[in-house]
Amino acid sequence: MPLHYEYLPATGTPQQELVLLHGWGCNLEVWRPLLVLLRPWANITVLDIPGVAPGCDATAGPDLADLIANILDSCPAQAVYVGWSLGGLLATELAHQNPERASAVITLCSNPMFVAGPGWPGMDAAVFADFAHGVKEHPGAALKRFDTLQVTGARQPRALLRQLQSLGRGSATGEMLAGLAWLQALDMREILPVLQQPQLHLLAAGDALVSPDVAPCIAALAAEKPVPVEVLPGACHLAPLDIPELLARKIRGFLDATGVLQECQGRAPDWEKAAVAASFSRAASGYDSVAQLQRNVGEHLLSCLDEAPDTAGTVLDLGCGTGYFCAPLRARYPKAQYLGLDLASGMVDYARKRCEPGGEWLVADAESLPLASESIDLVFSSLTVQWCARPEHLLAELSRILRPGGLCVFTSLGPDTLSELRAAWATVDEHQHVNTFLPGADLLAAAERLPGTVLSLQEQIYCMEYTRVRDLLDELKTLGAHNMNRSRPAGLTPRRALQGMLQAYETKRSNGVLPATYEVIFGVLKKL
Repeated sequence: MPLHYEYLPATGTPQQELVLLHGWGCNLEVWRPLLVLLRPWANITVLDIPGVAPGCDATAGPDLADLIANILDSCPAQAVYVGWSLGGLLATELAHQNPERASAVITLCSNPMFVAGPGWPGMDAAVFADFAHGVKEHPGAALKRFDTLQVTGARQPRALLRQLQSLGRGSATGEMLAGLAWLQALDMREILPVLQQPQLHLLAAGDALVSPDVAPCIAALAAEKPVPVEVLPGACHLAPLDIPELLARKIRGFLDATGVLQECQGRAPDWEKAAVAASFSRAASGYDSVAQLQRNVGEHLLSCLDEAPDTAGTVLDLGCGTGYFCAPLRARYPKAQYLGLDLASGMVDYARKRCEPGGEWLVADAESLPLASESIDLVFSSLTVQWCARPEHLLAELSRILRPGGLCVFTSLGPDTLSELRAAWATVDEHQHVNTFLPGADLLAAAERLPGTVLSLQEQIYCMEYTRVRDLLDELKTLGAHNMNRSRPAGLTPRRALQGMLQAYETKRSNGVLPATYEVIFGVLKKL
């Protein structure tokens, strides 16, 4: 089954997929300082490892094969695996067993064989056995003792210990004996010399758990095929928290030098989010007066919830607009906490005033939600997704905030929306006068790259009717949904071009009215 994970798309142009595996006694939060430094160029997957992270049940049991299968199920098809401490052993074993899934392996403060053996430096076997006994009898006290060892050798150990203890880890339990069993059993000394992928091994000079003395031993393993092994000065075992800037430079430099980074040219958004937010903020007071299509689509979307359980504890109205659907959502889920969120501050202000007290309101971007992971049971989002030009960011955020078993129902506009208006403008010039929206295929492709989620789509055509084309144009302006493309023509449209467009649109008149087609995509995203 998929593990608890987060998939964080790059904030800039993605050049590689990274999977970060934490060590014993920590959880995915240990990577937070490093994430902001890696995300400008990398898509990142972080996950909690059962039997290793405090409070994370060992659902994989002591079977290492099951654990690796669960990690692979939660990660991209191919990635660079970065493992810290025990995570380094797991990353190496995973890459060896599944070479097609790993582009490179980087270990941080990780000993290929953690427990000392003949001629191999490591933790004394008797000390390890005593520690494992302590975890079995008094896991909380053992974890505190381990935390002290992790920060030993740091430049500011007390501050680092406070930072470690603020990571939101669960309570230590006997389940963590599974991780200790893997730490004792794994021996990568025969695997490192034959590993197919590029590899980098970083150690810390002040590490009290993995001695830097192991550096020449690691280098000797790969004598016929030298690999970089480096000891980082002034650092302790807890390197991801202690020296994130240095680690980020080392990781990027290694991947760049080995040719693992790949330039991936993403599609540039057709509009600026600030312009979208400003336009809809200005439209808040008049929006509902012309929002018949929006009401029709949203009411149909509400019916998609008929088969969903009524047990949601937290409901997010994503792109809440004027708060029109606040009342029906709160009536359907009376015990749930309602959260209205929109990119446009003007819309949120309007919604807060019109809706009954009891909900919470946020101004935020759907592609970067200021919400805790696994904090939402149900997301309702009607005609907002079309303003998100990076579907991989949107779906990753939805997957992150949904609890396991959570659901997101949404609607979006497809590329055939307002096809009549687009065709009429095309008869007079080559400028882009109508907003262009992503096809459903782009949403499906983004979902396929996102482990642990299932997306299903249906399309439906809505046809609105108008007496005059100007009525349609005025409605779009009142809604705040007028042309916001970067490539829209500058300045006022010449009178002759406008008249030509109006005449071309008149050829679509039937039974005394002019049609305006909207391609509406209905989506259901399930978090497994």
